[in-house]
Amino acid sequence: MKKILSLALVGILGVTLVSGCGTTGGASTSSGGSGGTIKIGANLELTGGTAMFGQEAKNGINLAFEQQNAKGGVLGKKLELVAADNKSDAGESTAAVTKLVTQDKVVAVIGSMTSSVTLAAVPVVTDNKIPMVSPSGTNAKVTVDNGQVRPWVFRACFIDPFQGKVGAKFALNTLKAKTAAIIIDQKSDYSKGLADAFVTNFKQGGGQITGTEQYVAGSDKDFRPILTRIKSQNPDLIWVPGYYQEVGLIVKQARELGMNQPFAGGDGWDDAKLFEIGTPAALNNTYYVDHVATAAPDMVQFVKDYQAKFGHEPNAMSALAYDAANMIAKAIETAGSADSSKIRDALEKLKDFKGVTGGITIDPATHNPTKSAVIKQNKEGKTVYLTTVTP
Repeated sequence: MKKILSLALVGILGVTLVSGCGTTGGASTSSGGSGGTIKIGANLELTGGTAMFGQEAKNGINLAFEQQNAKGGVLGKKLELVAADNKSDAGESTAAVTKLVTQDKVVAVIGSMTSSVTLAAVPVVTDNKIPMVSPSGTNAKVTVDNGQVRPWVFRACFIDPFQGKVGAKFALNTLKAKTAAIIIDQKSDYSKGLADAFVTNFKQGGGQITGTEQYVAGSDKDFRPILTRIKSQNPDLIWVPGYYQEVGLIVKQARELGMNQPFAGGDGWDDAKLFEIGTPAALNNTYYVDHVATAAPDMVQFVKDYQAKFGHEPNAMSALAYDAANMIAKAIETAGSADSSKIRDALEKLKDFKGVTGGITIDPATHNPTKSAVIKQNKEGKTVYLTTVTP
């Protein structure tokens, strides 16, 4: 009996020691307490077609975690960012987020920045029960599928139905457009969803669509054939719900064809690279819907901190990723635990969270926040804030 008791005691001590060795990373930190780290994953477009979005987002997340850690971290633990590059590709996104949750053992994921790449990660985080917050995936399907909320997916931004409505009303009421042509990236959930929202609201407001053209992002570089067809329609406005790389080329080539009417689109335009690709002169008389203006009161300190650390001004993607990172930090603090299921529950109950892009209260039925939008104009190589539109 003594020998049996001794062996049992050795076994208990062994289990205790093994458990104690696991307190420095990933889900093993879920019990809170002092010391150790909490691993948060980021599934970002660090290379590929929308690399500028992912790079700016990573900066925003790093700044948020650095500030949190300087204050003592969360629950006495440091926040550790584990970033994975999805190469701006849906298939790579699935692989990247799988690595984060199964190998790196992160307790939550931030990302992705684009809707199609975000949607590719949804099954992985859902199957593994890891909460994910997309900073800027605006397609409605990111958080709601066939009327049912996706339980493990949240976002820090407005959605395309609202963004498209804002764009349509601006086209009708401010630009006085009565007709519009549409140019869609046929591979992009973001582009198709934003186009549908614009068209629906533009028609409801009395506008007419003269035609719709499609391209394939990353493959098509010569847009003159579709632009020539649109030119013959002579629309008052051309709506391009795409990303900055193709948008810059489309507008530049349109101006070369003598098309001087206004172009407009959504938050996918928001990057300084747009001016390099499209040229400042060509981008005059163009407009887009965005998440926040850098001069907004809540953004002032963030802009100063960001510039001091990275040497340039942030964009909306930097700010949204900063907010998404702090949303997760707040959820861990509120839950009193880094357990993924408890983080999920705290995110679903997040209320009156003060982000730099505006106040955030998550709707439990949709996992979306109610956010305002801004209209920006590109003018002489600079982006100018025009107005704020509330839901």
